Amino acid sequence: MHARVSLFVGVVALVASSALAAENPFAGVQVKVTKVGGNVSVVTGAGGNIGVSAGPDGILIVDDQFAPLAPKIEKAIKPLSKKPLRFVLNTHWHGDHTGGNEAFGKLAPIIAHKNVRLRLEQGTKRGDRTIPPAPPGALPVITYEDGLSIFLNGEEIRVRHLPMAAHTDSDSIVIFTKSKVVHFGDQFTNGVFPFIDLDTGGSVRGYITNLRQLRPTLTDDMTLIPGHGPVGTVKDLDAFIAMLEETSRRVEAGIAAGKTLEQLKQQDVLKGFESWQTDFLNKATFTEILFRDLSRKEAK
Repeated sequence: MHARVSLFVGVVALVASSALAAENPFAGVQVKVTKVGGNVSVVTGAGGNIGVSAGPDGILIVDDQFAPLAPKIEKAIKPLSKKPLRFVLNTHWHGDHTGGNEAFGKLAPIIAHKNVRLRLEQGTKRGDRTIPPAPPGALPVITYEDGLSIFLNGEEIRVRHLPMAAHTDSDSIVIFTKSKVVHFGDQFTNGVFPFIDLDTGGSVRGYITNLRQLRPTLTDDMTLIPGHGPVGTVKDLDAFIAMLEETSRRVEAGIAAGKTLEQLKQQDVLKGFESWQTDFLNKATFTEILFRDLSRKEAK
Protein backbone atom coordinates (compact mmCIF):
# COMPACT_ATOMS: atom_id res chain seq x y z
CA MET A 1 0.00 0.00 0.00
CA HIS A 2 2.80 2.37 0.94
CA ALA A 3 4.51 1.69 -2.38
CA ARG A 4 1.30 2.44 -4.28
CA VAL A 5 0.83 5.74 -2.43
CA SER A 6 4.44 6.71 -3.11
CA LEU A 7 4.02 5.83 -6.77
CA PHE A 8 0.80 7.84 -6.96
CA VAL A 9 2.44 10.86 -5.31
CA GLY A 10 5.39 10.56 -7.68
CA VAL A 11 3.13 10.44 -10.73
CA VAL A 12 1.14 13.45 -9.49
CA ALA A 13 4.37 15.37 -8.91
CA LEU A 14 5.62 14.45 -12.38
CA VAL A 15 2.36 15.51 -14.02
CA ALA A 16 2.34 18.75 -12.02
CA SER A 17 5.93 19.57 -12.94
CA SER A 18 5.24 18.73 -16.59
CA ALA A 19 2.19 20.99 -16.56
CA LEU A 20 4.25 23.77 -14.97
CA ALA A 21 6.96 23.36 -17.60
CA ALA A 22 4.35 23.52 -20.34
CA GLU A 23 2.88 26.62 -18.73
CA ASN A 24 6.29 28.28 -18.36
CA PRO A 25 8.88 26.67 -20.65
CA PHE A 26 11.53 29.05 -19.26
CA ALA A 27 11.11 27.96 -15.63
CA GLY A 28 14.13 25.67 -15.74
CA VAL A 29 16.40 27.92 -17.79
CA GLN A 30 19.64 28.80 -16.05
CA VAL A 31 21.10 32.20 -16.85
CA LYS A 32 24.90 32.24 -16.76
CA VAL A 33 27.40 35.12 -16.96
CA THR A 34 30.89 34.49 -18.39
CA LYS A 35 33.68 37.06 -18.73
CA VAL A 36 35.04 37.13 -22.29
CA GLY A 37 37.46 40.08 -22.41
CA GLY A 38 38.07 43.55 -20.99
CA ASN A 39 34.82 44.98 -19.64
CA VAL A 40 32.71 42.51 -21.59
CA SER A 41 30.84 39.39 -20.51
CA VAL A 42 28.36 37.13 -22.25
CA VAL A 43 25.06 36.04 -20.74
CA THR A 44 23.60 32.73 -21.88
CA GLY A 45 20.19 31.29 -21.12
CA ALA A 46 17.63 30.75 -23.87
CA GLY A 47 17.58 32.68 -27.13
CA GLY A 48 20.34 34.90 -28.43
CA ASN A 49 23.58 35.47 -26.56
CA ILE A 50 23.62 38.72 -24.58
CA GLY A 51 26.71 40.92 -24.55
CA VAL A 52 27.35 43.01 -21.42
CA SER A 53 29.68 45.94 -20.82
CA ALA A 54 30.04 46.56 -17.10
CA GLY A 55 32.22 49.03 -15.24
CA PRO A 56 32.36 52.30 -13.32
CA ASP A 57 29.90 54.02 -15.67
CA GLY A 58 27.25 51.33 -15.38
CA ILE A 59 25.95 48.51 -17.55
CA LEU A 60 25.13 48.22 -21.25
CA ILE A 61 23.50 45.11 -22.68
CA VAL A 62 23.35 43.89 -26.27
CA ASP A 63 20.05 42.01 -26.79
CA ASP A 64 17.83 40.67 -24.01
CA GLN A 65 16.44 37.23 -24.95
CA PHE A 66 12.83 36.37 -23.96
CA ALA A 67 10.44 38.34 -21.72
CA PRO A 68 10.01 35.62 -19.03
CA LEU A 69 13.79 35.57 -18.50
CA ALA A 70 14.12 39.31 -17.81
CA PRO A 71 14.09 38.96 -13.98
CA LYS A 72 16.78 36.26 -14.11
CA ILE A 73 18.90 38.30 -16.51
CA GLU A 74 18.56 41.43 -14.40
CA LYS A 75 19.58 39.49 -11.29
CA ALA A 76 22.57 37.97 -13.10
CA ILE A 77 24.01 41.24 -14.41
CA LYS A 78 23.35 43.42 -11.36
CA PRO A 79 26.51 42.33 -9.45
CA LEU A 80 28.71 43.30 -12.40
CA SER A 81 28.61 47.03 -11.56
CA LYS A 82 27.65 49.24 -8.66
CA LYS A 83 26.01 51.53 -11.20
CA PRO A 84 22.68 50.79 -12.93
CA LEU A 85 21.78 49.67 -16.43
CA ARG A 86 22.48 52.58 -18.79
CA PHE A 87 21.72 51.34 -22.32
CA VAL A 88 20.00 48.47 -24.14
CA LEU A 89 21.10 47.68 -27.71
CA ASN A 90 19.23 45.42 -30.14
CA THR A 91 21.21 43.74 -32.94
CA HIS A 92 17.98 43.00 -34.87
CA TRP A 93 14.24 42.65 -34.30
CA HIS A 94 13.68 38.93 -33.60
CA GLY A 95 11.92 38.03 -30.36
CA ASP A 96 14.71 35.84 -28.99
CA HIS A 97 16.86 38.99 -28.96
CA THR A 98 14.25 41.66 -28.11
CA GLY A 99 11.78 39.78 -25.93
CA GLY A 100 13.05 41.46 -22.77
CA ASN A 101 12.77 44.97 -24.24
CA GLU A 102 9.62 45.95 -22.39
CA ALA A 103 11.13 45.03 -19.01
CA PHE A 104 14.56 46.55 -19.63
CA GLY A 105 13.11 49.57 -21.44
CA LYS A 106 11.76 50.68 -18.06
CA LEU A 107 15.33 50.84 -16.77
CA ALA A 108 17.29 52.29 -19.70
CA PRO A 109 16.81 53.62 -23.25
CA ILE A 110 16.64 51.04 -26.04
CA ILE A 111 18.82 51.76 -29.09
CA ALA A 112 18.54 49.99 -32.45
CA HIS A 113 18.54 50.41 -36.21
CA LYS A 114 15.44 52.16 -37.54
CA ASN A 115 14.17 48.92 -39.12
CA VAL A 116 14.13 47.23 -35.71
CA ARG A 117 11.65 49.80 -34.44
CA LEU A 118 9.67 49.55 -37.68
CA ARG A 119 9.40 45.75 -37.53
CA LEU A 120 8.50 45.72 -33.84
CA GLU A 121 6.02 48.57 -34.16
CA GLN A 122 4.17 47.21 -37.19
CA GLY A 123 4.36 43.49 -36.58
CA THR A 124 5.39 41.06 -39.30
CA LYS A 125 3.78 38.38 -41.41
CA ARG A 126 5.80 35.20 -41.91
CA GLY A 127 4.06 32.74 -44.18
CA ASP A 128 0.73 31.91 -42.58
CA ARG A 129 1.85 33.25 -39.22
CA THR A 130 1.42 36.83 -38.06
CA ILE A 131 3.77 38.26 -35.43
CA PRO A 132 1.80 41.00 -33.65
CA PRO A 133 3.19 44.47 -32.94
CA ALA A 134 5.29 44.81 -29.81
CA PRO A 135 3.95 46.89 -26.92
CA PRO A 136 5.02 50.56 -26.98
CA GLY A 137 7.37 50.05 -24.05
CA ALA A 138 9.37 47.49 -26.02
CA LEU A 139 10.20 49.85 -28.88
CA PRO A 140 13.63 51.45 -29.35
CA VAL A 141 13.55 55.13 -28.40
CA ILE A 142 16.81 55.96 -30.19
CA THR A 143 17.35 54.76 -33.77
CA TYR A 144 20.10 55.18 -36.34
CA GLU A 145 20.69 54.72 -40.05
CA ASP A 146 24.33 53.64 -40.35
CA GLY A 147 25.53 53.45 -36.76
CA LEU A 148 26.63 55.36 -33.69
CA SER A 149 29.17 55.31 -30.87
CA ILE A 150 28.63 55.10 -27.13
CA PHE A 151 31.48 56.02 -24.81
CA LEU A 152 31.14 53.94 -21.67
CA ASN A 153 33.38 52.20 -19.16
CA GLY A 154 36.56 53.62 -20.65
CA GLU A 155 36.03 52.60 -24.26
CA GLU A 156 34.23 53.47 -27.45
CA ILE A 157 31.44 51.04 -28.22
CA ARG A 158 30.74 51.23 -31.95
CA VAL A 159 27.40 50.10 -33.32
CA ARG A 160 27.41 49.44 -37.08
CA HIS A 161 24.44 48.67 -39.30
CA LEU A 162 25.54 46.15 -41.91
CA PRO A 163 25.23 47.34 -45.52
CA MET A 164 23.48 44.26 -46.93
CA ALA A 165 20.31 42.65 -45.59
CA ALA A 166 21.50 39.25 -44.37
CA HIS A 167 19.82 37.65 -41.36
CA THR A 168 17.15 40.39 -41.60
CA ASP A 169 17.02 43.95 -42.94
CA SER A 170 17.85 45.32 -39.49
CA ASP A 171 21.20 43.70 -38.60
CA SER A 172 23.89 45.49 -36.61
CA ILE A 173 27.12 44.44 -34.95
CA VAL A 174 28.59 45.96 -31.78
CA ILE A 175 32.34 46.51 -31.45
CA PHE A 176 33.88 46.96 -28.00
CA THR A 177 37.04 48.63 -29.22
CA LYS A 178 39.32 48.45 -26.16
CA SER A 179 38.05 45.11 -24.92
CA LYS A 180 38.56 43.66 -28.42
CA VAL A 181 35.19 41.96 -28.43
CA VAL A 182 32.61 42.02 -31.24
CA HIS A 183 28.97 41.04 -30.78
CA PHE A 184 27.66 39.87 -34.16
CA GLY A 185 24.01 39.24 -33.40
CA ASP A 186 22.75 36.58 -35.81
CA GLN A 187 25.09 37.76 -38.58
CA PHE A 188 27.31 35.00 -37.15
CA THR A 189 26.09 31.78 -35.54
CA ASN A 190 29.04 29.73 -34.35
CA GLY A 191 29.10 26.16 -35.62
CA VAL A 192 25.42 26.08 -36.59
CA PHE A 193 23.37 26.92 -39.66
CA PRO A 194 21.87 30.44 -39.46
CA PHE A 195 18.18 31.12 -39.90
CA ILE A 196 17.90 33.45 -42.91
CA ASP A 197 14.71 35.47 -42.53
CA LEU A 198 13.69 35.78 -46.17
CA ASP A 199 10.38 37.40 -45.22
CA THR A 200 12.14 40.43 -43.75
CA GLY A 201 14.86 40.92 -46.34
CA GLY A 202 17.40 38.27 -45.39
CA SER A 203 19.67 36.63 -47.96
CA VAL A 204 22.67 34.32 -47.96
CA ARG A 205 24.48 36.63 -50.38
CA GLY A 206 23.96 39.45 -47.91
CA TYR A 207 25.56 37.31 -45.21
CA ILE A 208 28.58 36.51 -47.35
CA THR A 209 29.05 40.08 -48.62
CA ASN A 210 28.84 41.59 -45.12
CA LEU A 211 31.23 39.09 -43.60
CA ARG A 212 33.73 39.33 -46.45
CA GLN A 213 33.79 43.11 -46.02
CA LEU A 214 34.14 42.86 -42.24
CA ARG A 215 36.79 40.16 -42.18
CA PRO A 216 39.84 42.40 -42.96
CA THR A 217 38.91 44.67 -40.03
CA LEU A 218 39.08 41.80 -37.52
CA THR A 219 42.27 40.71 -35.79
CA ASP A 220 43.27 37.32 -34.41
CA ASP A 221 43.20 38.59 -30.82
CA MET A 222 39.51 39.53 -30.99
CA THR A 223 36.78 37.56 -29.22
CA LEU A 224 33.55 37.12 -31.17
CA ILE A 225 30.15 36.77 -29.53
CA PRO A 226 27.81 35.05 -31.99
CA GLY A 227 24.05 35.35 -31.91
CA HIS A 228 23.90 31.63 -31.16
CA GLY A 229 26.54 29.07 -30.32
CA PRO A 230 29.67 29.37 -28.17
CA VAL A 231 31.88 32.45 -27.99
CA GLY A 232 34.43 32.15 -30.79
CA THR A 233 37.40 33.48 -32.71
CA VAL A 234 38.05 34.76 -36.21
CA LYS A 235 38.90 31.17 -37.20
CA ASP A 236 35.36 30.17 -36.25
CA LEU A 237 34.05 33.04 -38.36
CA ASP A 238 36.19 31.89 -41.29
CA ALA A 239 34.63 28.42 -40.99
CA PHE A 240 31.16 29.98 -40.95
CA ILE A 241 31.88 32.02 -44.09
CA ALA A 242 33.28 28.95 -45.85
CA MET A 243 30.16 26.96 -44.92
CA LEU A 244 27.86 29.66 -46.33
CA GLU A 245 29.85 29.90 -49.55
CA GLU A 246 29.97 26.16 -50.17
CA THR A 247 26.36 25.35 -49.22
CA SER A 248 25.01 28.20 -51.34
CA ARG A 249 27.29 27.19 -54.24
CA ARG A 250 25.91 23.65 -54.19
CA VAL A 251 22.27 24.71 -54.05
CA GLU A 252 22.77 27.36 -56.73
CA ALA A 253 24.42 24.79 -59.02
CA GLY A 254 21.43 22.52 -58.51
CA ILE A 255 19.02 25.31 -59.40
CA ALA A 256 21.03 26.11 -62.54
CA ALA A 257 20.82 22.43 -63.52
CA GLY A 258 17.03 22.60 -63.28
CA LYS A 259 16.70 20.45 -60.17
CA THR A 260 13.73 20.81 -57.84
CA LEU A 261 13.95 21.30 -54.10
CA GLU A 262 12.86 17.71 -53.49
CA GLN A 263 15.54 16.42 -55.85
CA LEU A 264 18.21 18.40 -54.01
CA LYS A 265 17.00 17.04 -50.69
CA GLN A 266 16.94 13.47 -52.01
CA GLN A 267 20.49 13.72 -53.34
CA ASP A 268 21.59 15.13 -49.96
CA VAL A 269 23.08 18.24 -51.54
CA LEU A 270 24.52 19.41 -48.20
CA LYS A 271 26.25 16.14 -47.42
CA GLY A 272 29.26 16.73 -45.18
CA PHE A 273 27.63 19.54 -43.18
CA GLU A 274 25.93 17.32 -40.60
CA SER A 275 27.79 18.95 -37.70
CA TRP A 276 26.14 22.31 -38.49
CA GLN A 277 22.64 20.97 -37.85
CA THR A 278 20.44 21.76 -34.86
CA ASP A 279 16.97 20.60 -33.83
CA PHE A 280 15.70 23.90 -35.22
CA LEU A 281 17.67 23.87 -38.48
CA ASN A 282 18.70 20.58 -40.07
CA LYS A 283 20.18 20.08 -43.53
CA ALA A 284 16.80 19.67 -45.22
CA THR A 285 15.45 22.89 -43.72
CA PHE A 286 18.59 24.86 -44.57
CA THR A 287 18.49 23.48 -48.12
CA GLU A 288 14.92 24.76 -48.43
CA ILE A 289 15.89 28.22 -47.15
CA LEU A 290 18.79 28.45 -49.61
CA PHE A 291 16.63 27.16 -52.46
CA ARG A 292 13.91 29.74 -51.78
CA ASP A 293 16.51 32.47 -51.44
CA LEU A 294 18.58 31.69 -54.53
CA SER A 295 15.53 30.96 -56.72
CA ARG A 296 14.18 34.48 -56.30
CA LYS A 297 14.45 36.81 -59.29
CA GLU A 298 16.27 39.43 -57.25
CA ALA A 299 18.90 36.81 -56.37
CA LYS A 300 19.83 36.29 -60.02
